Amino acid sequence: MDVAHELAVFLRTRRERLTPAEVDLPDRGRTRRTPGLRREEVAELAGVSVDYVIRLEQARGLRPSAEVLGALSRALRLTDDEHAYVFDLTRQWSSVRRAAGGDADSLAALVRAMSPLPAMLVNHRFDICAWNPEMAALMLDFAGVPAEKRNTMWLCTMEPAFGDFYVDREQVIREGIADLRAAWAAHADDSELADLVRALTAESTEFAAWWERHDVMVKGNGLKRVNHPVVGPVTIEYDVLTPLGDTFQRLIVYRAADAASQRALDQLIPDRTLRAI
Repeated sequence: MDVAHELAVFLRTRRERLTPAEVDLPDRGRTRRTPGLRREEVAELAGVSVDYVIRLEQARGLRPSAEVLGALSRALRLTDDEHAYVFDLTRQWSSVRRAAGGDADSLAALVRAMSPLPAMLVNHRFDICAWNPEMAALMLDFAGVPAEKRNTMWLCTMEPAFGDFYVDREQVIREGIADLRAAWAAHADDSELADLVRALTAESTEFAAWWERHDVMVKGNGLKRVNHPVVGPVTIEYDVLTPLGDTFQRLIVYRAADAASQRALDQLIPDRTLRAI
């Protein structure tokens, strides 16, 4: 791909689709020989020179910075997908993502439809947004947890019921904190996430110690061994899926890792026999 040419054509077509009224500019009454905004108007809106806009649209070898791309994105009223496209073209990083919560009801319904497999939906802060009965039976009655504490990282480090729940507790906590740190960096402007990190650091010496290691790791799948208070040892395979329509959310699905674990889960949820996969 000729990146400079593609960026040039894309920016020009986005400019040509807009009218002054759509970007709150006065129509100065001059006859427009070409559709859309003039280059001068885009330059004014983006805070760059007209010559810079001309050179970009002529694919004359410019490598715009993230700041300039952001300004052009706002000036041209790009959608989130279009914004991501120009940043991807130029190999720049952007914090803009699809708006969170757009498919919340649909995703919650998907969690319920995952039965008989235990499933839950969490956001980028690890807040538990939805779960099915199988997940509650395996992990905890989340409905009985105050909403402000309904967070997987909070529960793992602060909830007494999880004190000896995980056989490999240190590994689970360490990997969870490394994952949370990655989310923290990707959402640096999220005050609620920052507050969560501060609260956990202050209230959990375990969390504070691992947080200070600055480990970063995002796992999409793996195994967890648990000591369930009712059915005893269970080994769970898990997968973490990110919905395309809302990348702030994660769908987490569990399944038995072996025949013994399958039998344990069948005892735990007798009316919803889990099928080994």
